[in-house]
Amino acid sequence: MKLKTKSSAKKRFRFTSTGLVKTGQCGKRHNMRKRSNKMLRNARGMTLMHPSDAKKVVNNYFHV
Repeated sequence: MKLKTKSSAKKRFRFTSTGLVKTGQCGKRHNMRKRSNKMLRNARGMTLMHPSDAKKVVNNYFHV
């Protein structure tokens, strides 16, 4: 039986052409007044996941 791709993972992660995993930056959901402007600027856009975390994402969600 073929395993399905996790729909939640499809929305949260993207892959680069070289196979690295991109994800959104953390720490921007609430309590923005505590965060420095520098942190908020640097946390825009996407970031590359650490290889050990990316391995878990690929193995557990995408069954590659």
